[in-house]
Amino acid sequence: MSVPQLRWPLSPVLVTGPSMSPTLRHGDAVLVRRGGREIRSGDVVIAVFRSRPELLVVKRAVRPTDGGWWVYGDNDLVTDDSRAYGVADVIGRVVARYWPRPGRIPPRPL
Repeated sequence: MSVPQLRWPLSPVLVTGPSMSPTLRHGDAVLVRRGGREIRSGDVVIAVFRSRPELLVVKRAVRPTDGGWWVYGDNDLVTDDSRAYGVADVIGRVVARYWPRPGRIPPRPL
C-alpha cells in the first residue's frame, strides 16, 4: 500500500490515534501545506518513517538528521515516533485545524 500524496498546496488530513494529544486529538481535521517556508523544530508535520513507508503520521519535528527529521508525538505515553521507527521524511506542515475546533497550530519550542 502506498502513502497518499498531497496533491494541492493545502490538503485536508484526518488525525487518527492519540499520539499528538493534547495538541491534536483523534478525529481532528487539519490543513497541511506542502512547500512554503522551511520546516523548523517545533512544527507539527505530516511525515513518513523510512522504516514504515506505508504509514502516514502526524508528529512534531524535533531536529533534522540524515536528510530527514527526528519526530515525536506530543503524548509522552505513546512512543510510536522516531524513538521506535527512526528518521522520517516530512511531506508537509500542519498549518491549521479546521474541525471540530478551528484554529492555528502554533509551533512548540523544544
